[in-house]
Amino acid sequence: MKQRFALAVLFSLLLGLCVPPVFAQATGTVKGVCRDGEGKPITEGTVEWMSLDTGRKYTLKLNKKGEYFSLGISPGKYKATLFAPDGKELFHYGGVQVGLDEVTQDFDLKKEATAQAAGQGLSPEQLKQMQEQQAKTQKEQNTVKSLNEKLNAAKTASDAGDFETAITTMKEATEMDPSRDLLFFKLGDYYRLSAPKQTDPAEKKSRFEMAATNYQKAIELKTSHPDPKDAEANAKLAAYYNNLAEAYAKSGKIDDAVATYTKAAEMDPARAAQYNFNVGAVLTNAGKVDDAIAAFDKVIAADPAKAEAYYWKGVNMIGKATLKGDKMVAPDGTADAFNKYLELAPTGTYAQPAKDMLASIGASVETGFKKKAAVKK
Repeated sequence: MKQRFALAVLFSLLLGLCVPPVFAQATGTVKGVCRDGEGKPITEGTVEWMSLDTGRKYTLKLNKKGEYFSLGISPGKYKATLFAPDGKELFHYGGVQVGLDEVTQDFDLKKEATAQAAGQGLSPEQLKQMQEQQAKTQKEQNTVKSLNEKLNAAKTASDAGDFETAITTMKEATEMDPSRDLLFFKLGDYYRLSAPKQTDPAEKKSRFEMAATNYQKAIELKTSHPDPKDAEANAKLAAYYNNLAEAYAKSGKIDDAVATYTKAAEMDPARAAQYNFNVGAVLTNAGKVDDAIAAFDKVIAADPAKAEAYYWKGVNMIGKATLKGDKMVAPDGTADAFNKYLELAPTGTYAQPAKDMLASIGASVETGFKKKAAVKK
């Protein structure tokens, strides 16, 4: 009797130690192959299965054979959509039923185009044109993908200071598609950024010249093929002119730099203050004092809060100062320019130089900032 009782207890303990079973969830499987308008596998993109009952989405990537596959799809009706890498819809099927078995849903754009043409009563020639357009669209998408990879690789190299690799990569991109202005703009950037690192003066000059050549090409493409849908077209073109102007300035082509910065300001009035500031900087470095003062006045008119414009205006005005005995006499407004800078940027980069300039002409710091502080006391 004791033996039977012990066996019963042992049996109950063993039951307690049993791992509870995991019940399989009732789901289905979807798979398929995707082909483009030429019948070739689509190797980049995704297929999205969206439940028409719950709105839940399953996003599946294509492999190198154009295939997709997924387990664990809840039963129900779905919309299956094929997307290009840029998110553009290529084709979709609605009302696809998913059960507990495996569902195969291929995407054959060539076949669908033929069926669509038959349904619309298209002639063989019209069907051919449709297929050619689809093939062209697919080719464009593949090209854009490859060019974006080049752009990203060049940027990575540039960020690491490897401008030679960046230049080589962008040259390859321009050879792949010489019709895109952005490619030449970035190639110009990498030539310009690499120039200061050159120890040979002739090579340094050549790099700036190559930068200018590529910026000019970018501008030519941008202006000859305008995109009416691009709201930022003028701003982008102004950026091209700005960088071209810098290449000119670094090459000692002052007049060309000033004219090109001015063009940038005209193209993008919203950033005119910055472009005119660049004009003032070039003229200051060239020792063209009066022209520099006029440029900084334009900056101040466009953006009265740009502190640096007042400082550099003051620096150029100091350049017009004369000596009367042992005293330096600066033109009227010089002290006002430095004091305005100190009012706007009391602890700015040029705060101490501004105070030193004021001291050199026997002027004191008298800013609105200081006066307000005095009232509080």
